[in-house]
Amino acid sequence: MSQTPRTEPSMLVKQALEFGPLLVFLGVYLWMRDSTVSLAGREYQGFVIAVVAFVPLQLLATIAMRLLTGRLSRMQLTTLILVLILGLATVLLNDERVFKMKSTFIFGLFGILLFIGLWRGQSWLAYVLDQALPLDQEGWMILTRRMAWFFLAFAAMNEVIWRNFSTDTYVLWDTFGQMAVMFVFLIGNYRLIEKHWTGER
Repeated sequence: MSQTPRTEPSMLVKQALEFGPLLVFLGVYLWMRDSTVSLAGREYQGFVIAVVAFVPLQLLATIAMRLLTGRLSRMQLTTLILVLILGLATVLLNDERVFKMKSTFIFGLFGILLFIGLWRGQSWLAYVLDQALPLDQEGWMILTRRMAWFFLAFAAMNEVIWRNFSTDTYVLWDTFGQMAVMFVFLIGNYRLIEKHWTGER
């Protein structure tokens, strides 16, 4: 008996699942940033409360994306695991610095892993993305090298921002700044992707 093809969710639904948790994080932080909440005898500042709101929503959004699309990339899964671990540690230690290092851990780890793959003569980026982009081998290797350096620079940038700027600045960086930097990077590699594209045009 043949299975009914899975219906791809609309772009609006995808964007809501991808950016909804971040917007909730931003909203809760702006609402609670000057407040303190007492839970189980401990005092939690607004940033930690925003983390408490964000992490379960991120988990639910990822599960919903998996159910709707029938797939979940290894990068999405790894990111979710690190978010859950660092979110839990932030609450248990009641220390916002732990969650502020989230992007440092995530992108630093991805960068190191990509360089290990390159050292072995392989593009682990293609493996992580499940061949989401139809590129030839040369294109994958070039893009992987660029992405590895980008991830390490991204991790370093996150360290500079959370250690030297206010929490307000960090939250804006975490919700909007990172997406803007990633978008600029992808646009900057458009010619490479177009040159090595092997799919339909």
